[in-house]
Amino acid sequence: MGHVLVTGASAGIGEALARAFVARGDHVTVVARRVDRLQALAAELGERVSVIAADLSSSAEADRMFAAASSSRPVDVLVNNAGVQIVASVGRTDPDAADALLAVDLGVPLRLIHRALPGMLERKRGAIVNVASMAALSPVPGMLWYNAAKGGLANASESLRGELRGTGVNVVTVYPGPVHTDMGTKGLAAYKPTLAARLTPWGDTTTLARRVVSAVASGSARVIYPRPYWVSLFANNLSRWVSLRAAPPLQEG
Repeated sequence: MGHVLVTGASAGIGEALARAFVARGDHVTVVARRVDRLQALAAELGERVSVIAADLSSSAEADRMFAAASSSRPVDVLVNNAGVQIVASVGRTDPDAADALLAVDLGVPLRLIHRALPGMLERKRGAIVNVASMAALSPVPGMLWYNAAKGGLANASESLRGELRGTGVNVVTVYPGPVHTDMGTKGLAAYKPTLAARLTPWGDTTTLARRVVSAVASGSARVIYPRPYWVSLFANNLSRWVSLRAAPPLQEG
């Protein structure tokens, strides 16, 4: 198969994506800060996995990582999955942490696209997968910077797909709703429990990863998961209204 580069692969969605692409027969380069987790994953999955430790809040680190990843084989599929989340009111958010979030969730993914795209265009094949969020379609109060970053990434991704039409390079935009991960659990815990929160549909990383791999193979434009969230794409104004009105209050004062 090909060479897949997955950022944020030490846990959650990224780890599930790495497993799914290896199962397809790809060579996968996994990237994250927590090198011990990456090494454990590589030991389990075998010789088709390469490990690169990098802090993707740094543009220089991102450039170094991509150069290392592409030194022995070109990147056929770039998966921009690494992300951080801040769930807090604006006044309680550290601006330096917010800047780091914007770098990891938006700035560096765009930078990696810029690095990967020339080779893909030259070869007339490849795929770019951008893991955005349902927050890009239905922003939730209490996540100002996360909403901004994921909204920016989703819009960039959708526009890039149009720009690359006919080039052989596909762009897949992924809109995960709540998925059972450490990040998802911590995010939910920042809100007060309400009936709306209890009724929210949740998904699992394995199913999401399978759908992303299928989208890459078929050339699909986007993945929205869990399935009920498809309504947000076609009834966006209603979805935003519900999200803003039904969101539970934050746990903080």
